[in-house]
Amino acid sequence: MRILAPALILASTLALAACTGSGGQPKPTKRQVAMIDRALARAPGAAQPSTIVAAELAFSRAARERGQWTAFREFAAPGAMLHGGSGPFAILPWLATQTDPPQAVQWSPRVVVMSCDGSLAVSKGRFRNPDGTVGNFATVWERQANGDYRYIFDAGGDDNPQPPPRERIEEGDIIVTAIDAVQGLIASCPRAGVPVAPPPALPIGADGTEGGGLSRDGTLRWRWQHKADGTRFIAADYFYEGRWTTPLEQSLAPDPK
Repeated sequence: MRILAPALILASTLALAACTGSGGQPKPTKRQVAMIDRALARAPGAAQPSTIVAAELAFSRAARERGQWTAFREFAAPGAMLHGGSGPFAILPWLATQTDPPQAVQWSPRVVVMSCDGSLAVSKGRFRNPDGTVGNFATVWERQANGDYRYIFDAGGDDNPQPPPRERIEEGDIIVTAIDAVQGLIASCPRAGVPVAPPPALPIGADGTEGGGLSRDGTLRWRWQHKADGTRFIAADYFYEGRWTTPLEQSLAPDPK
Protein backbone atom coordinates (compact mmCIF):
# COMPACT_ATOMS: atom_id res chain seq x y z
CA MET A 1 0.00 0.00 0.00
CA ARG A 2 0.94 3.48 -0.16
CA ILE A 3 1.81 6.47 1.79
CA LEU A 4 3.43 9.79 1.44
CA ALA A 5 5.38 11.07 4.35
CA PRO A 6 8.30 13.37 4.97
CA ALA A 7 11.34 11.49 3.65
CA LEU A 8 9.45 8.44 2.48
CA ILE A 9 6.68 7.31 0.23
CA LEU A 10 4.37 4.38 0.66
CA ALA A 11 1.77 3.40 -1.88
CA SER A 12 -1.85 4.60 -1.90
CA THR A 13 -4.62 5.05 -4.50
CA LEU A 14 -7.89 6.27 -5.90
CA ALA A 15 -11.20 6.15 -4.10
CA LEU A 16 -13.74 3.38 -4.34
CA ALA A 17 -17.28 3.54 -3.03
CA ALA A 18 -17.12 4.18 0.72
CA CYS A 19 -19.40 2.46 3.16
CA THR A 20 -19.81 3.05 6.86
CA GLY A 21 -19.59 0.54 9.63
CA SER A 22 -18.46 0.16 13.21
CA GLY A 23 -16.42 -2.41 15.00
CA GLY A 24 -14.15 -5.07 13.56
CA GLN A 25 -12.26 -5.07 10.30
CA PRO A 26 -14.13 -3.29 7.46
CA LYS A 27 -15.68 -5.62 4.90
CA PRO A 28 -16.51 -4.90 1.25
CA THR A 29 -20.16 -4.17 0.53
CA LYS A 30 -22.30 -6.65 -1.42
CA ARG A 31 -22.02 -4.38 -4.44
CA GLN A 32 -18.20 -4.35 -4.21
CA VAL A 33 -18.08 -8.13 -3.85
CA ALA A 34 -20.28 -8.49 -6.95
CA MET A 35 -17.96 -6.17 -8.86
CA ILE A 36 -14.93 -8.21 -7.78
CA ASP A 37 -16.58 -11.43 -8.91
CA ARG A 38 -17.34 -9.93 -12.30
CA ALA A 39 -13.87 -8.45 -12.73
CA LEU A 40 -11.85 -11.53 -11.81
CA ALA A 41 -12.15 -15.00 -13.24
CA ARG A 42 -13.11 -17.61 -10.67
CA ALA A 43 -9.97 -19.48 -9.62
CA PRO A 44 -9.70 -23.08 -8.41
CA GLY A 45 -8.57 -24.04 -4.94
CA ALA A 46 -7.04 -21.67 -2.43
CA ALA A 47 -5.75 -19.11 -4.95
CA GLN A 48 -8.49 -16.50 -5.27
CA PRO A 49 -7.27 -13.09 -6.49
CA SER A 50 -10.61 -11.64 -5.38
CA THR A 51 -9.51 -12.12 -1.75
CA ILE A 52 -6.60 -9.75 -2.36
CA VAL A 53 -8.87 -7.19 -4.04
CA ALA A 54 -11.19 -7.47 -1.03
CA ALA A 55 -8.23 -6.94 1.32
CA GLU A 56 -7.17 -3.86 -0.66
CA LEU A 57 -10.71 -2.45 -0.51
CA ALA A 58 -10.95 -3.08 3.23
CA PHE A 59 -7.50 -1.55 3.78
CA SER A 60 -8.35 1.58 1.78
CA ARG A 61 -11.70 1.94 3.50
CA ALA A 62 -10.12 1.57 6.94
CA ALA A 63 -7.68 4.35 6.05
CA ARG A 64 -10.58 6.65 5.15
CA GLU A 65 -12.74 5.76 8.14
CA ARG A 66 -10.30 5.09 10.96
CA GLY A 67 -7.15 6.93 9.88
CA GLN A 68 -4.35 6.31 7.40
CA TRP A 69 -1.61 5.15 9.77
CA THR A 70 -4.08 3.30 11.98
CA ALA A 71 -5.03 1.21 8.93
CA PHE A 72 -1.39 0.64 8.00
CA ARG A 73 -0.78 -0.74 11.48
CA GLU A 74 -3.86 -2.98 11.38
CA PHE A 75 -3.06 -4.54 7.99
CA ALA A 76 0.68 -5.04 8.49
CA ALA A 77 2.13 -8.51 9.05
CA PRO A 78 4.83 -8.92 11.71
CA GLY A 79 8.10 -7.66 10.23
CA ALA A 80 6.39 -5.82 7.34
CA MET A 81 8.69 -3.58 5.30
CA LEU A 82 8.17 -0.23 3.57
CA HIS A 83 10.40 0.66 0.62
CA GLY A 84 11.22 4.28 1.35
CA GLY A 85 13.57 6.81 -0.17
CA SER A 86 16.68 5.17 1.31
CA GLY A 87 15.59 1.54 0.91
CA PRO A 88 13.28 -0.93 2.69
CA PHE A 89 12.85 -0.64 6.47
CA ALA A 90 10.59 -2.13 9.16
CA ILE A 91 7.37 -0.15 9.04
CA LEU A 92 5.79 -0.94 12.43
CA PRO A 93 8.34 0.93 14.60
CA TRP A 94 8.02 3.92 12.29
CA LEU A 95 4.22 3.80 12.34
CA ALA A 96 4.31 3.91 16.15
CA THR A 97 5.63 7.49 15.85
CA GLN A 98 3.03 8.69 13.32
CA THR A 99 -0.25 10.55 13.78
CA ASP A 100 -3.11 10.01 11.33
CA PRO A 101 -3.39 12.89 8.83
CA PRO A 102 -6.74 14.70 8.50
CA GLN A 103 -7.40 13.01 5.15
CA ALA A 104 -6.09 9.64 3.95
CA VAL A 105 -4.55 8.60 0.69
CA GLN A 106 -6.97 6.57 -1.48
CA TRP A 107 -6.08 3.62 -3.68
CA SER A 108 -7.25 0.62 -5.70
CA PRO A 109 -5.48 -2.36 -7.32
CA ARG A 110 -5.18 -2.92 -11.06
CA VAL A 111 -3.24 -6.22 -11.17
CA VAL A 112 -3.03 -9.15 -8.72
CA VAL A 113 -0.55 -12.02 -9.20
CA MET A 114 -0.98 -15.01 -6.88
CA SER A 115 0.82 -18.26 -6.12
CA CYS A 116 -1.01 -21.53 -6.84
CA ASP A 117 -1.48 -22.31 -3.14
CA GLY A 118 -2.74 -18.80 -2.34
CA SER A 119 -0.07 -18.23 0.29
CA LEU A 120 1.46 -15.19 -1.42
CA ALA A 121 0.26 -12.45 -3.76
CA VAL A 122 1.55 -9.22 -5.25
CA SER A 123 -0.78 -6.36 -6.12
CA LYS A 124 -0.13 -3.29 -8.21
CA GLY A 125 -2.33 -0.24 -8.61
CA ARG A 126 -2.87 3.51 -8.49
CA PHE A 127 -3.25 5.98 -5.64
CA ARG A 128 -4.43 9.54 -5.18
CA ASN A 129 -3.13 11.84 -2.44
CA PRO A 130 -5.38 14.35 -0.64
CA ASP A 131 -3.73 17.16 -2.64
CA GLY A 132 -4.79 15.51 -5.91
CA THR A 133 -1.40 14.16 -6.99
CA VAL A 134 -1.36 10.55 -8.18
CA GLY A 135 1.08 7.66 -8.46
CA ASN A 136 1.68 3.90 -8.46
CA PHE A 137 2.08 1.32 -5.72
CA ALA A 138 3.01 -2.34 -5.32
CA THR A 139 2.22 -4.47 -2.27
CA VAL A 140 3.18 -8.02 -1.29
CA TRP A 141 0.48 -9.91 0.65
CA GLU A 142 0.99 -13.06 2.72
CA ARG A 143 -1.73 -15.33 4.11
CA GLN A 144 -1.53 -15.58 7.89
CA ALA A 145 -2.22 -18.61 10.10
CA ASN A 146 -5.83 -17.48 10.63
CA GLY A 147 -6.41 -17.20 6.86
CA ASP A 148 -6.37 -13.39 6.71
CA TYR A 149 -4.01 -11.58 4.34
CA ARG A 150 -1.57 -8.98 5.63
CA TYR A 151 1.03 -7.02 3.71
CA ILE A 152 4.72 -7.83 4.20
CA PHE A 153 6.16 -5.28 1.76
CA ASP A 154 4.87 -2.03 0.35
CA ALA A 155 6.22 0.64 -1.98
CA GLY A 156 4.77 3.57 -3.83
CA GLY A 157 5.66 6.84 -5.45
CA ASP A 158 4.18 9.84 -7.25
CA ASP A 159 4.06 10.06 -11.02
CA ASN A 160 6.87 12.26 -12.26
CA PRO A 161 5.75 14.26 -14.12
CA GLN A 162 2.11 14.28 -12.99
CA PRO A 163 -0.48 13.49 -15.69
CA PRO A 164 -2.55 16.34 -17.14
CA PRO A 165 -5.88 17.10 -15.43
CA ARG A 166 -8.75 14.77 -16.30
CA GLU A 167 -11.26 15.87 -18.87
CA ARG A 168 -14.62 16.89 -17.46
CA ILE A 169 -17.11 14.02 -17.46
CA GLU A 170 -20.22 14.90 -19.42
CA GLU A 171 -23.69 13.52 -18.77
CA GLY A 172 -24.17 10.28 -20.69
CA ASP A 173 -20.46 9.36 -20.79
CA ILE A 174 -19.66 5.69 -20.16
CA ILE A 175 -17.30 5.33 -17.22
CA VAL A 176 -15.16 2.25 -16.55
CA THR A 177 -14.07 2.11 -12.90
CA ALA A 178 -10.72 0.79 -11.70
CA ILE A 179 -12.26 -2.23 -10.01
CA ASP A 180 -13.85 -3.30 -13.32
CA ALA A 181 -10.37 -3.42 -14.86
CA VAL A 182 -8.57 -5.55 -12.25
CA GLN A 183 -6.50 -8.33 -13.80
CA GLY A 184 -6.14 -11.53 -11.75
CA LEU A 185 -3.25 -13.89 -12.55
CA ILE A 186 -2.66 -17.26 -10.85
CA ALA A 187 0.42 -19.46 -11.07
CA SER A 188 0.01 -22.96 -12.46
CA CYS A 189 -0.23 -25.65 -9.80
CA PRO A 190 2.57 -28.24 -9.80
CA ARG A 191 1.65 -31.75 -10.85
CA ALA A 192 1.60 -34.39 -8.13
CA GLY A 193 5.11 -35.63 -7.43
CA VAL A 194 6.70 -33.17 -9.86
CA PRO A 195 8.53 -30.28 -8.17
CA VAL A 196 8.32 -26.81 -9.68
CA ALA A 197 11.46 -25.74 -11.50
CA PRO A 198 13.21 -23.01 -9.54
CA PRO A 199 12.87 -19.47 -10.90
CA PRO A 200 15.66 -18.21 -13.15
CA ALA A 201 18.70 -16.93 -11.33
CA LEU A 202 18.97 -13.16 -11.20
CA PRO A 203 22.18 -11.33 -12.05
CA ILE A 204 24.02 -10.05 -9.02
CA GLY A 205 23.21 -6.36 -8.91
CA ALA A 206 26.14 -4.00 -8.90
CA ASP A 207 23.85 -0.98 -9.03
CA GLY A 208 22.23 -0.73 -5.61
CA THR A 209 20.73 -3.36 -3.29
CA GLU A 210 18.03 -5.98 -3.79
CA GLY A 211 15.96 -8.66 -2.06
CA GLY A 212 12.65 -10.50 -2.14
CA GLY A 213 11.07 -13.88 -1.42
CA LEU A 214 9.36 -17.03 -2.73
CA SER A 215 5.92 -18.48 -2.03
CA ARG A 216 5.64 -21.66 0.06
CA ASP A 217 4.80 -23.78 -2.98
CA GLY A 218 7.58 -22.24 -5.10
CA THR A 219 5.27 -20.86 -7.82
CA LEU A 220 5.60 -17.09 -7.15
CA ARG A 221 8.69 -14.98 -6.56
CA TRP A 222 8.65 -11.31 -5.63
CA ARG A 223 11.68 -9.06 -5.69
CA TRP A 224 12.72 -5.49 -5.08
CA GLN A 225 15.71 -3.40 -6.05
CA HIS A 226 16.92 -0.05 -4.77
CA LYS A 227 19.19 1.47 -7.38
CA ALA A 228 22.09 3.80 -6.73
CA ASP A 229 20.13 6.78 -8.10
CA GLY A 230 17.24 6.09 -5.68
CA THR A 231 14.93 4.45 -8.23
CA ARG A 232 12.85 1.67 -6.64
CA PHE A 233 11.87 -1.42 -8.62
CA ILE A 234 9.41 -4.19 -7.68
CA ALA A 235 8.55 -7.28 -9.76
CA ALA A 236 6.68 -10.59 -9.51
CA ASP A 237 7.67 -13.74 -11.42
CA TYR A 238 5.28 -16.69 -11.54
CA PHE A 239 5.34 -20.26 -12.84
CA TYR A 240 2.72 -20.53 -15.58
CA GLU A 241 2.12 -23.41 -17.99
CA GLY A 242 5.53 -24.92 -17.46
CA ARG A 243 7.69 -21.82 -17.54
CA TRP A 244 8.55 -18.75 -15.52
CA THR A 245 7.35 -15.34 -16.69
CA THR A 246 7.23 -11.82 -15.27
CA PRO A 247 3.68 -10.42 -15.40
CA LEU A 248 4.21 -7.55 -12.95
CA GLU A 249 6.91 -4.90 -12.87
CA GLN A 250 6.84 -1.46 -11.31
CA SER A 251 9.52 1.24 -11.30
CA LEU A 252 9.11 4.13 -8.87
CA ALA A 253 10.96 7.43 -9.17
CA PRO A 254 13.39 8.42 -6.40
CA ASP A 255 11.77 10.10 -3.44
CA PRO A 256 12.86 13.76 -3.68
CA LYS A 257 12.15 14.43 0.01
